[in-house]
Amino acid sequence: MKKILLGLGAIIVLLGLTSVFIISETEQAVILQFGKPVRTITTPGLHMKVPFPFQEKVVFDDRLLEYDSPPEEILSRDKKSLIVDNYVRWKIVDPLQFLKTVQAIPTALSRMDDIVYSELRRELGTHDMSEIITENREEIMEKVTAASDKATKDYGIAIIDVRIRRVDLPSQNEESIYARMEAERKRQANKFRSEGEEEAQKIRASTDKDKTIILADAYKEAERVRGEGDAKAVEVYANAYSADTKFYEFVRTLDAYKKIVDDKTTLVLPADSRLFKLLMEK
Repeated sequence: MKKILLGLGAIIVLLGLTSVFIISETEQAVILQFGKPVRTITTPGLHMKVPFPFQEKVVFDDRLLEYDSPPEEILSRDKKSLIVDNYVRWKIVDPLQFLKTVQAIPTALSRMDDIVYSELRRELGTHDMSEIITENREEIMEKVTAASDKATKDYGIAIIDVRIRRVDLPSQNEESIYARMEAERKRQANKFRSEGEEEAQKIRASTDKDKTIILADAYKEAERVRGEGDAKAVEVYANAYSADTKFYEFVRTLDAYKKIVDDKTTLVLPADSRLFKLLMEK
C-alpha cells in the first residue's frame, strides 16, 4: 500500500511539473494540444496547461531581434551596380500566426530576407547612385521599412527598421568610377581656376581705371595749382613793376641772363649796356 501511495505521489508531482510553467518577460508562447494551437500566452508569469503529452508549449522570443542580411548586388536608376549590405530589426508580434506560417526563426529569416531584398531592389532602382549614397538614404530606407513591414504582417512579423550598413561598388567598376570622379574634380578645379582668373582680370582692369582717373585728377589739380601760382607770380611782378619800373626791368633782365648764361658762355656787350656797367663795377 505504501508503495502504491508513493507511486501515486510521484505521478502527481510529475503531472504538476509538466502542468506548471513560467513565461519570462522576454518570451511568449503558444500552447498546442495534440499538435494544434489552442491559445497564446504573451504575459510573463506563472501559467498552467494540461500535462504532457496532451498539451505542450512552444516558446518564442518577445524581444527586438536583428538580422544581418548578406550583401546583395542592386542596380540603381542610373544603371550603376551597387553592393548593398543591410540589416533588419524585427519582432514577432503574433506568435500564433508566426507558428502557423513559418513555424521557426530560420524559415522566418529566409522569407524576410526575400521580402526585404525585393523592396530594396525596387526602391533603390528608382534613385541615382548619388541619392543612395549621400542625399536621400533616410527617406529611401523609411519607404523600404514600411513596404517590408506590410509584406511580413501575414507571418506575424513586424519590421521595425531596415538600414543600409554600407554601399560598395563591384571591384570591376571601382577604377572606372574613380577615374570619372577624378576627371570631374579636375573639371571643377579648372572651372574655378578660370573663374578666378576672370575675376582677377576684372579687378586689374578696375584698378587700372581707378589709377588713370586718380592720375588725371592729380594732374588736373597740379595744373590748377600751377596756374594759380603763375597768376600769383604775374600779379606780384605786375605790382613790382607798377611800384618801380626800372628795378623790375633790371630784375627781369637778371633772370633772363641766369637762364641763358653759364661759365662757358662768352658775352659781347655794348659799352653803354647796364649789365656791362654792372659787371665793370664788380
